[in-house]
Amino acid sequence: MDPLSDIISLLHPHDCVAAGFDAGGSWSIRFEAHAGLKCNAVIKGTCWITVESEAPVELKAGTCAILPHGRPFLLSSRPMRTSQDAQILYAPVRHGGTAIYGEGGDFNMTGARFLLSGPVADTLLRALPSLMIVTPGPEQDGIKWTLERIAAELRDPRPGSPLSITHLSHFLLLQVMRTHLANNTLADAGWLTALSDPKIAPVVAAMHDDPARPWTVQDLAEVAALSRTSFAIRFRTVTGQTPIEYLTEWRMLLAADRLRRTQKSVASVAADVGKRLWRCVQTRHGSGAAPVHSPGK
Repeated sequence: MDPLSDIISLLHPHDCVAAGFDAGGSWSIRFEAHAGLKCNAVIKGTCWITVESEAPVELKAGTCAILPHGRPFLLSSRPMRTSQDAQILYAPVRHGGTAIYGEGGDFNMTGARFLLSGPVADTLLRALPSLMIVTPGPEQDGIKWTLERIAAELRDPRPGSPLSITHLSHFLLLQVMRTHLANNTLADAGWLTALSDPKIAPVVAAMHDDPARPWTVQDLAEVAALSRTSFAIRFRTVTGQTPIEYLTEWRMLLAADRLRRTQKSVASVAADVGKRLWRCVQTRHGSGAAPVHSPGK
C-alpha cells in the first residue's frame, strides 16, 4: 500500500454517530468540545462556522467542514454571539435522524462524528488544521454520499451495519486526506506534508514498504536522487524530523498497533519491523523488562 493507505489502515474509527440538521429563520447553535473527528456537509442554504478563537467562515451549499481537533465551535445563520446548546437540540434525535430548529426549510446539513483509536491517531490529527473546508467537487460529492450512507446505516441497522459503518468511516478519512493534499493547504512540517513533496514522498513510501530494512541516510538519499546532505536537510525541513527519527517513529507505530491486535511479544514484533525498534524498547523499558502489550508511542 502507499503511505497514506498505510496510515489510514492503522486508524480504528468507532462509536460513530450521525444526524441531520434542518433550520429555519435566524438561528445559532453552540457545540462544545468533542472527542474524535467531526464532518458536516451543507446540503441547502448558507451558514457561518466559528471555531473557538478564530474568525467566522462562511459555508455555502455543497461545502463540507471537517473539525479534527474537537475544539468548540458555533454554527449560525449569520455571525452572532448568542446561541442554543447543541446537546439540548440533538438530545431527542436518534442515530441517523434529523434535528429541527424552528420550522426548518431554510438550511439543511448532514454530519457524522467518530472516535479514532490507536497510537497513530495523534500523529494523523496533529498534521491537520483546526478547520478544513472542502469546496464543491468530486471529493465533496463523495464525502456527502458517505455521510448519508453512515446516517442511513445508523437510522436503519441491518446485518453487517457495524462493519459497513467502520469501512465508510475509513473511506471518509481517505477522502478528507486526499482533498487536503490536493488543495495544497499544508503549512506545517509533518508526515502529511511529506506525501506532497516529489522528492520526499518516494522515500517515505520506501520506508513504509520495508520498515525492517536497516536503512541508512545514504540509502534513502539514493531513493530521493539527492546528495546525502541535500536530502537530510530537505527531509528535516519537510517533516520536522530526521529520516531515522521518522523511520523509528513509523516502526513504533506499526509495532504498537500489532501489539494491540495480537498476542505477539515485543521481541517478536520488533523483529518484524526492525531491530532498531528493539533497541528503543530496551532503552525505554530496560533490558530485563517483561513484554508490554499496549505501549504508547
